[in-house]
Formats: sequence, C-alpha cells, structure tokens
Amino acid sequence: MLKFFDLNPESFGLEISDLSLKVVQLEKKGKFLGLRSFGEISIKPGVVEQGEIKNQKALVGYIKKAIESVNGKKIRTKRVTSSLPERMAFLQVIQMPKMREKELETAVLFEAENYIPLPIEKVYLDFQVINPLQNHLDHLNVLIAAFPKKSADSYISCIEKAGLELQTLEIESQSISRSLVQGGTNPFPLLIIDFGKTKTNFIVFSGHSLRFTTTIPIASDDLTKVISKVFKKDLIEAEKLKIKYGLSYDFLKVHQKSEKDAENKKIFEAMVPVLTDLTEQIEKYINYYQTHRKYEHLAAGNTEIKKILLTGRGAGLRELDDFLSLILRIPVELANPWINILPKPLKEVPGLLFRESLGYSTALGLALRGINND
Repeated sequence: MLKFFDLNPESFGLEISDLSLKVVQLEKKGKFLGLRSFGEISIKPGVVEQGEIKNQKALVGYIKKAIESVNGKKIRTKRVTSSLPERMAFLQVIQMPKMREKELETAVLFEAENYIPLPIEKVYLDFQVINPLQNHLDHLNVLIAAFPKKSADSYISCIEKAGLELQTLEIESQSISRSLVQGGTNPFPLLIIDFGKTKTNFIVFSGHSLRFTTTIPIASDDLTKVISKVFKKDLIEAEKLKIKYGLSYDFLKVHQKSEKDAENKKIFEAMVPVLTDLTEQIEKYINYYQTHRKYEHLAAGNTEIKKILLTGRGAGLRELDDFLSLILRIPVELANPWINILPKPLKEVPGLLFRESLGYSTALGLALRGINND
C-alpha cells in the first residue's frame, strides 16, 4: 500500500478522528495474528474539527491517555502507525508509460501537478504502481496520493510530542481496505461504506488497489439527533433508543399491532429523512464511479459494483445492511474487520464484540500495517 513515511519496524495502530482516539496492537500467534491491546477514548469537541487539529496540546494529552488506558497487555513500544483524515486527502489513478523506477518517481511528480488541486510543493506525495489482475499491459497504472503538508505536519508534531516514534502515516481509506479486503485483492469493484459518528467515507476498491474515495457529512450521529428531537430526549437517551430498535420496524407494514410497534415505527420514521439522504448520496457516487472508472482492466462481467461492505461505528445499527440492500438493489453485508487477522471462521475476539469491532476497521488496518511492515 501507499505510505508517506516508513521509518521503523513493528508498531501499534493509532486512529485519530474528530471525537475519539482508537489504539490497537496485534501480536503474532503461530501462522495467525491475535489482538494484544485495544482501546478507545473520547475527545472533547473542538480539539479536532473536520480532520484539522485545533488544539495540539490537548490532543497530545489524549494520545498519552489512550495508550495508557488500553485493554489487554500494556503497550511497550513507542513506534506507531497512524492515520490521516480522508476528507483532506487526494487520490487518483493515472496512466504512465513503462519506465524504470527512478525515472518513474520524477515523471509521477511532474504528471501529478495536472491532477492535484494544490501546488505540488505544498503536499506530501506518494504513489503505487497497480499490477493488473490479468494480462500484461504496455503501460503503467499508478495510484497517486497527496496530502497537505501543513495538516500532516500537525499530526506528526502531536505524535512526537506524545513521546512516540512515527513509523508510518497513511490515509484512512488505505487502512480500512487493508483490514476489510481479503488478501488485498478483489476481482470486481467493491464499495466500502464507512458509516461513522460524524462522517461517512465511500471507498471503491478494485483489483489490487483503491480506485475512488470521497467523504460526506451524513453520519450516525445525525440519526441520534433526529430521534432526540422527535422524542424530546437528550442525546444519550436517543442513542439508547436508536440502538434498541435500529431499523427493525418492518417498513412494509400498514397496521400497528402494539404500543411497542408504534414507538418502533415512530423511531423509524424519524430516521427516514437522514436514511433517504444517505441512500441518495450512495446512488450518486455509485453512478459517478460507474461512468468515470478507467484503467481497471477487469474481466468481462466484472466491471460493475456487485457488493457493498458496511463498516464504521454506525454500521452496527440493526438491519441497516438489509435496508440498504433493499433500496440500492445491491447486496450489502457487514464487513469483517478480522478477515485478514484471525483464522476462519472467527469474527471476533474476547473483549471486543463483532459489532463493536466495526468501529475499529481503520485502527485494525493500521495495526496490520505495523506488524507486517508492508
């Protein structure tokens, strides 16, 4: 996968988001891996806003606290693999003539200026040659990734001030795809929807590589807020109602059968506007991708998005996968963040339930990067 910095061997994963920090460290257990340490802490609103670090001193304190309070074994290494926010990243697949690796580095730098919306001197740039699934090509397909230096440097500064040694920084979609795409290869375009607390990431992975990413502000917390408003309850109670009922109300029903049914229906109807907005955005970006895809070189019949994987803190909402399948007419299933970690058919480990682990996809991908040093 792409990397911006690669300085040391084995590390633990640290995911930094607007409202929380997640820490994961894996350990080798024979031919497989096991969960050594994990944990999550909340951070106050305003410390990180839409991926921008607003209060470095506060974030440094939270990073130290997150490491000290992990479940499982104590983290003894200072080496860390950490994430950069998707909403500020730029990824693009470009086509280049075949050439030697050193020549390619220079050529990509010049070609990238035609695609990146910021001056090249103001971004960190990295690239990866994408090997085709079939046939040898007379050219190179290259995935380029760019991230603003100013923002990346603030993440580096906080990590170093927390007393850690940065091994790697990478964009969220890279970590997510590492944890969810089995073996790092998919024969057809796969849409991953990372439905988080404050945002939703759309990621298309095809062949051996990321192909498209984007972020929208619709999020799991929006569902909590509408329930809070309709039922006149605080956000904590509204969250409990959301978790209790989810989308379990049969939205094809015509008649209410009980008081419980009535409350369930009211919760479902409260969430409909947010869910409608979400599904419209999904359809919009699926259509965009299908009409703008290029350089995939897939087998005939494998060019359409045939499956959607659902991950993120909001993915565990009851029957959300079935609801999206019905509306989008594409199979939607809950992702398995352990698919490249645990032996089949295991889906979870003691202490971290499967639905809870859906919120750890990024952190698990970072930890995988750290232990494999790939």
